[in-house]
Amino acid sequence: MRQFSKVVMVDCQVAGIAGDMFLAALLDLGADANKVTEAIKTLEQSAYGFVNVKVDIQRVRRKGFSATKIDVTADGKTRNDGKQLIHVVEDAVANLHLSQPAKQFASSTIRTLIEAEAKLHGNHLINAHLHEVGLVDMPAEIVGSAVALEDLGLFDAKIVASPISVGGGLFEFSHGTASSPSPAALEILRSKNFPFRGGPIEAELATPTGAAIIVNLAHEVSKFYPEMTPLKTGYGAGGKEFPQIANVLRITIGKPIGEETITDEVSVLETNIDDISGEIVGHVLEQLLSEGAKDVSIIPVYAKKNRPGQIIKVIADPKDTRRLTNVLIDETGTLGVRVYRCQRHIINRELHMVEITVLGKNENVKIKVAKDSNGKIIRIKPEYEDVKRLAEKTHIPLRELFELANEKAKETLKKR
Repeated sequence: MRQFSKVVMVDCQVAGIAGDMFLAALLDLGADANKVTEAIKTLEQSAYGFVNVKVDIQRVRRKGFSATKIDVTADGKTRNDGKQLIHVVEDAVANLHLSQPAKQFASSTIRTLIEAEAKLHGNHLINAHLHEVGLVDMPAEIVGSAVALEDLGLFDAKIVASPISVGGGLFEFSHGTASSPSPAALEILRSKNFPFRGGPIEAELATPTGAAIIVNLAHEVSKFYPEMTPLKTGYGAGGKEFPQIANVLRITIGKPIGEETITDEVSVLETNIDDISGEIVGHVLEQLLSEGAKDVSIIPVYAKKNRPGQIIKVIADPKDTRRLTNVLIDETGTLGVRVYRCQRHIINRELHMVEITVLGKNENVKIKVAKDSNGKIIRIKPEYEDVKRLAEKTHIPLRELFELANEKAKETLKKR
């Protein structure tokens, strides 16, 4: 598992999230406003259809909170074609000479947004006809956020987001009257299995651009802040003022608390079975792993009426809980699955590739390296499947190949 030097909490619990609020919060955290403004102004091209692009950044107050607000406007034809909008964003970030993670973030975000619109309208991605997202502020918010995130060094940080408050009630948009969340925002959250909740006020709090940004950025979703030492907090203001809440998005950058282990949260799924064959049990194990389970255990037990049975125990990422529960029910016919969340402490793990010479030929083997929080190597272990493949290919004992790969890994890591 990757070790991060920074932790970022994107707190969407009160006022939801919008693209302008997210970008404004990054500016409030210290992202270079000149870089962001210059990047957004590169959208002012006849090929993109935007002219006279203006960027206004100012300090405002929302219910007593001082926050940054950004507004982007432009003249020119609205871009309603999905293929054109993807080209605008991807071409803009390519010309800015950003890092690959920044380019990938921008590309994934615009494609998530267009795919949601396409699905809603029953069109192919490239033929999607858009309305609100065809204005200049959408590509500006995505391009600006990519630049701001890179300027703050946050593509190397662990991003944690709270479940999104989406508001409620009815609002007017290009297709008439809709309930909050908007159809596009709801489709984006559904497509990425991202949790949200209604309220706390009757208003649209989650825009499609804001939803597309956070689902492509967050490594983890949590109702609670992660363990960290806070370093800086930024507030991004929305365009509206609400009497009940401060319409601001809060983002906090912190330093993870140094520990020998890293903590994360997993779901544990369990079910008791006593009426299926061993062949089916073996198949269920393989199916669960192929569907993304972190680990699967089969525990022999005595069940009702002293019948021999098994407990199938699954360790899973919380976002995969429902899908893996359905796999257990479908494959075993069980009548129920127990699910509980727990925290686990794990050693930081990295994957490296080493080259070993076997029978005069160079072969690649993946190595799993476990390190503590100070970077000290705790354990080195060659990947079993790679070594097994070599053993079958060369007819050299598995044990000897493990030793050879282990020694090569130690030698290679000493030089780094």
